[in-house]
Amino acid sequence: MQKINIQISALLIAFAFASCNQSQKTAEAPKADSVATVAAAPAVPVELKDPDSNKAYELYIKLKDVLVKSNAADAQAAAKELSAVLHKLPDQANAASLSDKIAESTDLKAQRVSFTTLSNDLIAMFKKTEVNSGSMFVQYCPMANDGEGGYWLASEEEIRNPYYGDEMLNCGEVKETIAKK
Repeated sequence: MQKINIQISALLIAFAFASCNQSQKTAEAPKADSVATVAAAPAVPVELKDPDSNKAYELYIKLKDVLVKSNAADAQAAAKELSAVLHKLPDQANAASLSDKIAESTDLKAQRVSFTTLSNDLIAMFKKTEVNSGSMFVQYCPMANDGEGGYWLASEEEIRNPYYGDEMLNCGEVKETIAKK
């Protein structure tokens, strides 16, 4: 019976990693000397109409990026900066409180749990904010928070998972795009 449980556990773990596309392998086709390659267009920086909302977005992305790097100390500093801006925005007391909670914690796992709710609050706010240029990508990892899942925002479509960092850097998918209407 124990052998069956071990085999089932191994299969579940293998499935979890496969579902997050961790083993993305790409084969590069040989390039002919006469074929010109087209570079991907650079992403248009996100600019929101409201300057305070724009600053909040920039600082949120900074926080997300340090969580991707799994740096709890830098997450504290980034969250403190974000909190200062969120306290100035109307109806963002809960988001500011969550940002304060991240700034007060030295535990990366606890920071990431608070980041989940903070992300949900800010995604709702940014959906109502007028975008002048660029796109915000609502991304989702089904594995985050012990399988409960977690959303976050990014300025690029490429997945960089703030819930797992290098453990499962590319786990997730784009669920929605917020752009100029």
